[in-house]
Amino acid sequence: MGEAGLEAPRLQRKAALGRTQPRSASCYWLLSETLWANAATLEIRDPAVQSDLCVSDDFDNPDSSTTNSHHRPPGEAFAMADIDVKIAQWKLVEVGRVLLIRSGPFTGKLAAIVEIIDHKRVLVDGPSTEENKIVPRHALPLAHATLTPFVIPKLPRAAGTGPVKKLWEKNEIDGKWAKSTIAQKTERAERRKNLTDFERFKVLRLRKQARYEVQKAHAKVRAAAPKS
Repeated sequence: MGEAGLEAPRLQRKAALGRTQPRSASCYWLLSETLWANAATLEIRDPAVQSDLCVSDDFDNPDSSTTNSHHRPPGEAFAMADIDVKIAQWKLVEVGRVLLIRSGPFTGKLAAIVEIIDHKRVLVDGPSTEENKIVPRHALPLAHATLTPFVIPKLPRAAGTGPVKKLWEKNEIDGKWAKSTIAQKTERAERRKNLTDFERFKVLRLRKQARYEVQKAHAKVRAAAPKS
């Protein structure tokens, strides 16, 4: 019996079961009929009056979900809530920003930006009130400096050393820097670095005595605690 003889009984069984076409074709036919039926009832909305899809524009009465939006005239803007947007407190490279120099002959000293040369260099001037902390005007790479949170407001671009010094003293940059956390940590590190051997030994003994007092206080607390 050839292939034609095998195919005939198979088609007869499909016809008896009511499947005269493949399953995939019947599924596509059913999907197309469903889409055609839905298209007959599809409503095309005007974008100007399509605001009823929003949840609500009545922020004082949140229970009214979509009732008020139907009465909005076409073309009226959707009422947004009053949002208080705050600018992020980024330290920007700007004229008047105070820098801490981290490399070069003026390491550890402060200077203010008086002009921006390009995206990598700035012109700085540090007219400090202390003689040993004065930074002369020069070009400084930004990679050799750290931005501080202090800014000299209303500093003119490319201002001379005289105006910069007046605004520096008026804003008390040296006093603010001395009270900052990074200045205090730097001062402690410098003091520890310049200690002599005998001073380091005294620090070691003092830390040991402090640790002993803490341990003794903890032992008293543990002894006074009720035993379970």
